[in-house]
Amino acid sequence: MLRFQHSEYLWALALLLVLQLAFISVTWWKRRSIRRLGDPSLVEKLFLGYSRRLFTLKFLLLFVAFFFGVVGLANLQKGSRMEKITRKGVDVIIALDVSKSMLAGDIKPDRLTRSKQLITKLMDKLDNDRIGLVVFAGNAYLQMPLTIDYSAAKMYLSTVSPDMIPTQGTAIPQAIQVSNDAFNKKERKHKALIIISDGEDHDEGSLQKARAAFDEGVVINTIGVGSPTGSPLPDPETGGPKKDKDGNIIISKLDENELKSIAAAGKGIYQHLDNNTEEVVNTLVSKIDGMEQKEFGENIFTDYNSYFQYFLAACLLLIVAEFFIPEVKRRKEEEAVTIVKE
Repeated sequence: MLRFQHSEYLWALALLLVLQLAFISVTWWKRRSIRRLGDPSLVEKLFLGYSRRLFTLKFLLLFVAFFFGVVGLANLQKGSRMEKITRKGVDVIIALDVSKSMLAGDIKPDRLTRSKQLITKLMDKLDNDRIGLVVFAGNAYLQMPLTIDYSAAKMYLSTVSPDMIPTQGTAIPQAIQVSNDAFNKKERKHKALIIISDGEDHDEGSLQKARAAFDEGVVINTIGVGSPTGSPLPDPETGGPKKDKDGNIIISKLDENELKSIAAAGKGIYQHLDNNTEEVVNTLVSKIDGMEQKEFGENIFTDYNSYFQYFLAACLLLIVAEFFIPEVKRRKEEEAVTIVKE
């Protein structure tokens, strides 16, 4: 099994696009300047030793070096030893709302980011419990099956964004169904579902699905994200607040009543997530720890071999190679004059 120990560093690879755009811009500017001076083939001869190929080669070396450097910092690892771990705990599925309304900024920095921070803190305190992740908007999908590999779970969580599900809405009934299907159907205990959502624009049938899941042993807890008074949604195209077809600013509001009803039907608890994340986490942990525990075993990698040194070495070699490649080439005439003088 391959993994990145620090997967968050991989976001730096987006800067490769910036480097490429900068290279294209500089190349375009140079060609434009040459065309302004006259015939490009004649003008280039006036620049002593100018080499477009060397310029491109130096850029490519830095481009690849940056790629290897980022991968090295993320530390690619491969599992080297697998052990069967036996623990007592509870199966926990987290259903996370990733609809566009979760980008509202009524809690900072926004609803979705604060929800992901909550999940990360929750995983830090769930030692012996298996955890899974479901994402939903207009549809629901199992993003990660139940596992005790919390490092992998955090890696999956870091990739979550509203772009994952193009269909908009808040399909809580489908999220409950997908989550329920991810549990062991042969068991009637040890199962907890945590739904994190703003509850806005929800589908009908949530209570029915919640009662059906509870009948199969799933305790449902809900967390409301946002404020009842609401907040404007950001418009990525304009940079300002999103507006409807009539020009009115769209306000996204937290629907607490829906989430409270689901928690009541699932015999769980409802909590409001504001800026006090720690309190919500502690309450959830107490609720889960108070459930009847089960014993389960799972094969996981306990040791990993790291390969960061190879990528960083390649990065360093490419940077050194780029440093020693001259920016201009020596012209044959100059070399001939040097020979004559000697």
